[in-house]
Amino acid sequence: MTCVNRRDLGLLVLRVGTGAVLAAHGTQKLFGWFGGGGIEGTTAGMEAMGFHPPKHSAVAAGLGEVAGGALLALGLATPAAGAAAAGTMAGAVAVHAPAGFFAQGGGYEYPAFLGFTAAAIGLTGPGRYSLDHVTWHVFNQPWVVALAFAGSAAATAAVIGKRARGQGRSADET
Repeated sequence: MTCVNRRDLGLLVLRVGTGAVLAAHGTQKLFGWFGGGGIEGTTAGMEAMGFHPPKHSAVAAGLGEVAGGALLALGLATPAAGAAAAGTMAGAVAVHAPAGFFAQGGGYEYPAFLGFTAAAIGLTGPGRYSLDHVTWHVFNQPWVVALAFAGSAAATAAVIGKRARGQGRSADET
């Protein structure tokens, strides 16, 4: 008889909960599910927020949330999933930062929490109750952690930097 490991069970609950929230939020962006705007509404929103090209940004944000969330929930390619979701949430934090911290004022509290949680899961690993464990951690190696988080950080910095430069030009024109 095997003993249930509380740490692995806790990681399972955290992974599935966080992944489901991220995936559901992403389906709003991509498909318009759960009252979302779909790709057209998300594209318009991305343009209004200063992301260019807006449709590519909408697709990238939606995929980062859906794929990152689904993979986190499954515990598959956990470092890449955590890095992708964290990078996507960093972009959302940049949008919400001018409104302050707390979500009720439009702040970045919620995307920051999701991003930190996804990053922590990606760094910690999925635990025993995961597809990574079943596949002998083929996609959960130290080099994958380093590559995924470095790539996500570089891509996030580029996207946020491009948005900031565009907003700076817009402010100069007014």
